[in-house]
Amino acid sequence: MKTTRFAPSPTGALHLGNLRTAVLNALVARAAGGRFLLRIDDTDSARSEERFVEAIRDDLRWLGLAWEGEARQSERLARYEAAAERLREAGRLYPCWETEGELALMRRALLNARKPPVYDRAALRLTETEKAALAAERPPHWRFRLEDRAMEWEDGILGPQRIAASAVSDPVLIREDGQFLYTLCSVVDDAEMAVTDVVRGADHVTNTATQIQIFEALGARPPRFAHHALMTGPGGEKLSKRAGALSVASLREAGVEPAALLSWLARSGSSRPVEPVWSVAEAAADFDLSAFSPAPSQASAEEIAQLSAKMLREAPWEAVAARAPEGVTEPFFTAVRPNLDRLEDAADWLRIAKGAPAIIAPEDADFVAEALAFLPPRPWDETTWREWTEAAKAKSGRKGKALFLPLRRVLTGRSHGPDMGAFMPFLER
Repeated sequence: MKTTRFAPSPTGALHLGNLRTAVLNALVARAAGGRFLLRIDDTDSARSEERFVEAIRDDLRWLGLAWEGEARQSERLARYEAAAERLREAGRLYPCWETEGELALMRRALLNARKPPVYDRAALRLTETEKAALAAERPPHWRFRLEDRAMEWEDGILGPQRIAASAVSDPVLIREDGQFLYTLCSVVDDAEMAVTDVVRGADHVTNTATQIQIFEALGARPPRFAHHALMTGPGGEKLSKRAGALSVASLREAGVEPAALLSWLARSGSSRPVEPVWSVAEAAADFDLSAFSPAPSQASAEEIAQLSAKMLREAPWEAVAARAPEGVTEPFFTAVRPNLDRLEDAADWLRIAKGAPAIIAPEDADFVAEALAFLPPRPWDETTWREWTEAAKAKSGRKGKALFLPLRRVLTGRSHGPDMGAFMPFLER
């Protein structure tokens, strides 16, 4: 069974790039009838916040992404320690004592010499006496010793990948303060949770190369990997959790339809056009991960808003019923739907239906007074507007805008809006 996961860190609000990773993983699982897991990467206790954990869950639920299992990495520290001990015993995890400043100088020297800034494994050349002296001063960080061979995989988006271990530094798996880092935690979790497919950003390609060796060192089979292009902001800038304009929460607050955002994320960055879908199941029915391009894609709040309005104006009642403003019924929604940009706009039309101040231009006052005199009695139905305006036309000789606009304004206080034939039955005053 295919099993995918979304593993966000709760250090800020999800942005569109984060959410696209969740959507792609969910669609890979759903398309195969598999499982989609949520894993909260909260080992960084200093930066992780519970409010962001709840916000992540809310964002996923709002979009319609359900998950079959959930785990928190902060509750699995014993599993990471056990894996680290196995790697130590196998001679693959070794202690290092270089400071950040020393490592920065080393990287600068290598770059100046036009060499790759790869860690030189100086810690492996220390004597036991030297190690003891350094350990007495400060705790070590721990690196995974890569075997000197190429790391290869068939990427689901990028195609065949090959990275030589000699071009990559031995990754740090445990910091000086004892914090387990993503590179180890992700491998342990993916192996123990039987994750078969991982879709993530292209910035993780080097991580994937090193993690393949960690999987193998722990006796586990690596999952299939696919790396999607990173999403950028309107100006080509990198998306950030601290830049809220393209956060999921901000789009939701702006009234974007969740189905529109799902539709956009399921196709944006691929060779296939964005088409409206109303559920995750519908998006998964013809999902094709291989259609995604390795070229960066640009996030556009304006494009998403336009798609949202278009879909809302064609939405079936079932798609909005649970979120409709109080008092909005299916017949009322159907009447005002063609004029909605956001679902919340239906509440504005409901207020207008209950009684809006009339607008009467001085030059239209006599015409309006005369027309109101023969306004048909209630109840009004879909034929009332046509019958009334035909009578007003015959009486006044007016036609077109000069006929319809003053009558719309006196009933709704607006110069534009829903088809009056459909809207008039809901007018209370």
